[in-house]
Amino acid sequence: MLVILSAGIAPGLALLSYFYLKDQYELEPVLLVFKAFLFGAFLTFPIMFIQHVLDIEQILQGNIFNAFINIALLEEFFKWFILFFVVYQHGDFSEPYDGIVYGASVSLGFATVENILYLIADGVGTAFGRALLPVSSHALFGVIMGYYLGKAKFSLDRKMKQALIYSFTIPLLLHGFYDYILLSKTKWIYYIIPFMLFLWWLGLKKVKQAHALSKKHHEMNTTENNQSAIDTIG
Repeated sequence: MLVILSAGIAPGLALLSYFYLKDQYELEPVLLVFKAFLFGAFLTFPIMFIQHVLDIEQILQGNIFNAFINIALLEEFFKWFILFFVVYQHGDFSEPYDGIVYGASVSLGFATVENILYLIADGVGTAFGRALLPVSSHALFGVIMGYYLGKAKFSLDRKMKQALIYSFTIPLLLHGFYDYILLSKTKWIYYIIPFMLFLWWLGLKKVKQAHALSKKHHEMNTTENNQSAIDTIG
């Protein structure tokens, strides 16, 4: 059991540490990051219960409905809900890149518990494949969601609304395509490899863009503070 727990937790912890340490200005409070991770972990059980009921009752059957509704919509909506209503309003969410840290935290909390449950059911021999596919894909969906939430929080009204919409719809569509490939089963390996390469490229691109937004945010704050100091002296 210790081996399964270690194999289940390690990929999520490694990915979370990577995105956490990529923060170039001010590392987020570890306690808040851990709370976001726990929120994501707790989400696993109600989501899996709803998915089980939908499967038993044979509601919305078929690969497309399963991929985009039963799996992607449920999982991404609950993760987005936690990020928006619990983390987005928090004072420590103080720069655009913070969205990526918290987005990855919630997603990896969910992915880690899900990973442990699957390893218990399927055996530790599947750990490597699950680390490469489900765990890393969830991390990247969270990164993309967090990027747009971070962009929304520090944008003007029109761009804020657009970014909020993107923060939910883009991870939903990517997650749906990911699961549709796996559910189709026919030569899925030929499709999942380029998809994962694209997902990593997109996720890392959003990290770079978030760094640029955070740099601009800090430069604007520095200019405003300097101007306030000049006005005070004057």
